[in-house]
Amino acid sequence: MSLTEAVIRGIALELPDDRISNEWLREQHPDWPIDKIAAMTGISERRQAPDDQTALDLAESAARRLLAEGPRLAEGEGCAPFDAGTIDTLLYCTQSPDYIMPTNACLLQERLGLPTSTMAFDYNLGCTGYVYGLGIARALIASGQSQRVLLITGETISRYMSHDDRNVRTVFGDAATATMIDAGDGVVPGGVIGAAVYGTDGSGAPHLMVANAGYCGKPMDERSETDRDAPTLFMDGAEVFAFTLSRVPQTLNELYEKAGVTADEIDRFVFHQANQYMLNHLRRKLRIPEEKFILEIGDVGNTSSNTIPIALARAFADGRIAKGQRTAMVGFGVGLSWGSVLLDWR
Repeated sequence: MSLTEAVIRGIALELPDDRISNEWLREQHPDWPIDKIAAMTGISERRQAPDDQTALDLAESAARRLLAEGPRLAEGEGCAPFDAGTIDTLLYCTQSPDYIMPTNACLLQERLGLPTSTMAFDYNLGCTGYVYGLGIARALIASGQSQRVLLITGETISRYMSHDDRNVRTVFGDAATATMIDAGDGVVPGGVIGAAVYGTDGSGAPHLMVANAGYCGKPMDERSETDRDAPTLFMDGAEVFAFTLSRVPQTLNELYEKAGVTADEIDRFVFHQANQYMLNHLRRKLRIPEEKFILEIGDVGNTSSNTIPIALARAFADGRIAKGQRTAMVGFGVGLSWGSVLLDWR
């Protein structure tokens, strides 16, 4: 028995207006080697949400844009808007929810006027969040529980990072995206979600963590922003880099085997946009031709779960990804976790 397809029909993104340029960082931190950092990361600016704008606000804007645009990514200009009343599932990936409870998904359901019959929930993942979300959506559609899934990624990383830590301040940015995923019948245009591989190694959790921000550890009044145990983002860049170089080739090989394809049959590669140095190192290690490799980080920075959908949307808009192509996507990071998935565009 063949399973119902899950097809990406549209992607929209929302970026905060405030831009944190390298020039601004140089003025604020004259002791930081900004030019060297920029050459390594490939980032010239990153976006930061103001104090009165939350991840939920960004997500609402992205979702409203997606609803208004309709399946433009799949069908081109002139298509009808999406009907919010036909959405039966809302998945929301975030590590910066507006509240501990209720979830952002529940709040967004009300803001968008989605039916009260909508299944809506948050899940907490970072750099692998989009790939995992596609897997959840595909499973819900294949099992017949969903017909139309709205997948949200939304982060205000600036809320939980130290602005005096150059390892994170120079890299991360805020953003949100919205993706519409429909049940397909073999002819519905868009990105057909295919084979996927996932993995987790919790022993690496301390290498990328916001410690003492939950319900364990030091009392709030005993925490220091300069402490590794502070309630701010800590990243051990060397450990994360080593993990990435090991796991990404492995998960891609497993994906090829599962899908019955070879690396040469992949037309485009979209990896989590961590930083330019890491991505180029991976590209060379995997011997991926430069023209097949999507880089989309320079004006937004590392936006966690948002990086892959931002790269997909922009690459499709400017023709770097086109119908008839097969795309391999790979997420890797906090958890530590990883995942890869194929998309066939028709």
